[in-house]
Amino acid sequence: MKQVKVIPCLDVKDSRVVKGVKFVNLRDARDPVEAAVAYCQQGADELVFLDIFATVENRGTRLEWVKRVAEKVTIPFAVGGGIRDTKDMKDLFDIGVSKVSINTAAVKNPELIKEASKKFGKKRLVVAIDGKKNPPNSHLPRLEVVVKSGEESTGLDIVKWARKVEKLGAGEILLTSKDADGTKEGYDLEMTKAVAEAVKIPVTASGGAGKLEHLYEAVAIAKASAVLAASIFHFGEITIPEAKRYLKEKGVPVRI
Repeated sequence: MKQVKVIPCLDVKDSRVVKGVKFVNLRDARDPVEAAVAYCQQGADELVFLDIFATVENRGTRLEWVKRVAEKVTIPFAVGGGIRDTKDMKDLFDIGVSKVSINTAAVKNPELIKEASKKFGKKRLVVAIDGKKNPPNSHLPRLEVVVKSGEESTGLDIVKWARKVEKLGAGEILLTSKDADGTKEGYDLEMTKAVAEAVKIPVTASGGAGKLEHLYEAVAIAKASAVLAASIFHFGEITIPEAKRYLKEKGVPVRI
């Protein structure tokens, strides 16, 4: 098993880090630069910043806070939200962003994945997939892709979409369960495992981490290559070193 990454996720709205439950009921967490510096010092492997209202508000990523973060971080970081084309990606890379994450734009225009992968290299391209579970007899995929911060259904089956984005040139997948997001009841292991077993590229589990056991389950049961969390880290319930020590004790290779 390769080293598993522990990644804090920072959702940004109005240049502040926020956290909600199931993509709604947002509460303020802290300043993005202050948070980034703290996570670098704690030993996070990477950071993911998502401008969560950019797509909903039909605008690009606000670059001011990204610039401030880029000046201070000492580890790789990805930015997503409102990235519509390769020009938006280049603007972020020019500032110092390590990876870009696309979601709604990839669903609306899958060829963007191929174009971006060819232009910047697949290692710099993350395709974020947000998913939800549908009830039986709904005539929809059991595991369905949703976009626009979870507000819009697509009718796409998550596993089929994951395979497609891999084929088009995505370097990794950031998989978030809308149903589990912010609940602290654990990752959606069924969804994560289904995607991780369907592709060869790394899959990061996101949405629902509430205790140390959840991080381990995402790796051991659901086959995730990385675990991403927000609430537990932002509000000091679990620290990055605690998470890594726990995973290491469980036999999961991590960078200490």
